[in-house]
Amino acid sequence: MRELRSLIPYLRAHRTALGLGLALVVVSNVFTTIAPLFVERAIDALATRAPFAAVRSAVLLLLGTAVLGGIARYWMRDLLNGASRRVEYDLRNRLYAYIQELSAEFYDRYATGDVMARTTNDLLAVRMVAGPALMYLVDTLIRALIVIPIMVHISPILALVTLAPLLLLPVAMVAFGTVIHRRSEAIQAQFSTLTSHAHEVLSGVRIVRAYRQEGAEITHFGALNAEYSRRNLALARAQGMFHPLLGFLGGLGAVALLYAGGRLVVADQVTVGQFVAFGVYLATLVWPMIALGWVVSLVQRGAASMGRINEIFAEKPDVRPPAAPVALPPPRGGRAVAFDGVWFRYPNAAGRGWVLQDVSFEIPPGAALAIVGATGSGKSTLVDLLVRTYDPEKGRILLDGIDIRELALEELRATVGFVPQETFLFSATVRENVLLGATDDGRLERAAETAQLAEALPALPDGYDTLLGERGINLSGGQKQRAAIARALAKEPPVFVLDDALSAVDAQTEARILGALRGALTGRTSIIVSHRLAAVRAADLILVIDDGRIVERGTHAQLQAAGGRYWELLRRQQIEEEIEKAAPAATAPAG
Repeated sequence: MRELRSLIPYLRAHRTALGLGLALVVVSNVFTTIAPLFVERAIDALATRAPFAAVRSAVLLLLGTAVLGGIARYWMRDLLNGASRRVEYDLRNRLYAYIQELSAEFYDRYATGDVMARTTNDLLAVRMVAGPALMYLVDTLIRALIVIPIMVHISPILALVTLAPLLLLPVAMVAFGTVIHRRSEAIQAQFSTLTSHAHEVLSGVRIVRAYRQEGAEITHFGALNAEYSRRNLALARAQGMFHPLLGFLGGLGAVALLYAGGRLVVADQVTVGQFVAFGVYLATLVWPMIALGWVVSLVQRGAASMGRINEIFAEKPDVRPPAAPVALPPPRGGRAVAFDGVWFRYPNAAGRGWVLQDVSFEIPPGAALAIVGATGSGKSTLVDLLVRTYDPEKGRILLDGIDIRELALEELRATVGFVPQETFLFSATVRENVLLGATDDGRLERAAETAQLAEALPALPDGYDTLLGERGINLSGGQKQRAAIARALAKEPPVFVLDDALSAVDAQTEARILGALRGALTGRTSIIVSHRLAAVRAADLILVIDDGRIVERGTHAQLQAAGGRYWELLRRQQIEEEIEKAAPAATAPAG
């Protein structure tokens, strides 16, 4: 139950609606408890053959209390359930905003489906605590506080006999509550696993079909679904025992009422009207007590879900904005970039060594840097550090001489236009994907022309307003990469980073894009990571990375003349290109 304490600030924000709703709980229960008194009056009037006017008066009063009680209960539900929806709204917004602030390391550990389950299914369970559970809990307590004294007033002996079985209810609630909480946690955990698997398979459905793994995935999903069903059935069995037990205890009270109450009526110690009224009071008390079992289930499930949500709130971003950010000076076209003794290894990567080791270099404003190296050498990690996807463990990264950790994250990421290796497009139009919040002042066309994206427009039914599918599925790999390049160019950043984002385009398109980029990036600082050495020849400085270290640096001519690692990579690529050119000629038919 400690997990639900974190819900209190959200409830406090809507205390006016909650307060009015809880006040109406009291009012509605007052009318509910008054009604049996009019039933008692009418029955006793009939038993004593009093004038019918007394019966009519009791009936009218009963009708009035029913109407007023119904109105009170309507507004009670409206206010309390409405407040719970607003609590859910606030909590979901805060949770989503907090997830946006978490570092890449968080997403390395949590599957997307798991996070989605916590922001949807778990939040729903928490809302049920803030609304229905709170309403019925208070309703039951208030009713007990009002009804029990009236029952004692009618007959202390009868009250003792009928209420004795209900004393076992707290014991049952504690015993079953622990079981329900444990099984609820297991259900929510399995739901996260199920959601994660479904999200992953649906995202990669093309691969599943290409390798004819539909049957295997259906079987796997069926096993996960069966386990989810099994855990739900285990909870249902516990609840199935809980609710009948509550009904049985309530039934014992009714049996005691019929036996002991009947004897009191025969002995003229209780009137028939009082006997009937007492029975109505017992029923109004027993059924809310049975509903209390449902409340216990809601609270236990909500506590389990709130605990899972609190796990996310307990996460702290590794990359944090500075308390007092330093502003960058006005840009001089590009900005100077420097790495000063940078060491880095991925957090929580047990057994893995340094990904970058003592990396140092400087790029003057407006210069072009190229980074080459074998797969896994640390090229992409290096540029990830520039936009603070992660922070280095040792060393500094500087923009115009200022440590990027002293800059506001918004300013840093507005300064660097980053095209990552893995292209991601949203389910929106081409225009929205390229601009991504930027003003449509003509930059869309300029960026698309530079990235050679304009070439793809004739194939798109609505041009820039063509709606893309999930992850841009209706574009080719090369078109996606060109859209991503156009997106970075549309920001018009002083520093432009291209992380091997031309792998899906052919050599001719790549040459055209690089030629256009050289013109568009004149005066800006650019960093190009590529495994194709033809793409980096014109750079002012080329770094060769191997096993996280800079093993060579210089211009294309200098590195080629040195005959080292760069020369080996260049020679290998030239041989591969010669083989590719020779292959079609060798297989062509004679004549």
